[in-house]
Amino acid sequence: MTGAWVKAALVAAAVVVADQLTKALVIDGIPRGERRDFLPGIDLVHVRNDGIAFGLFDGGGWILTAITGLAVVALVTYFATHAGRPWLWLPTGLLVGGAIGNLTDRLRHGNVTDFIDLSFWPSFNVADMAITCGVLLLVLTLENRTRHEPEPTN
Repeated sequence: MTGAWVKAALVAAAVVVADQLTKALVIDGIPRGERRDFLPGIDLVHVRNDGIAFGLFDGGGWILTAITGLAVVALVTYFATHAGRPWLWLPTGLLVGGAIGNLTDRLRHGNVTDFIDLSFWPSFNVADMAITCGVLLLVLTLENRTRHEPEPTN
């Protein structure tokens, strides 16, 4: 089980580093509110988000920070009691890393820097991608485990 903790911690650390590095590059390289062409259909922007994903609950401040913190504690507690489940370390690392990346922004700047802009989707960042992938992988991991558990015998 120690191996699962190490893997989850390495994934979380990689997400935090990638998230904070890309945000620093955007903050230093793109003035707030400006847009740069990147790839067809993808622009780089420098916007700040006071809410959660897609600007929901704008201005939630400390309440959002507290809820995020509680969610991370709940996830880590679940992982602590189920660390032996195959692949559970991956979504756990993605979710914890994404949460830490965005919490770091909230604590440092009072908001979150978003910079990836798809023409059909609100702006987001690396932490948001990790959280989204983490949620999907967590559902798949839990669903896969449920399907392969033996039926109880009477």
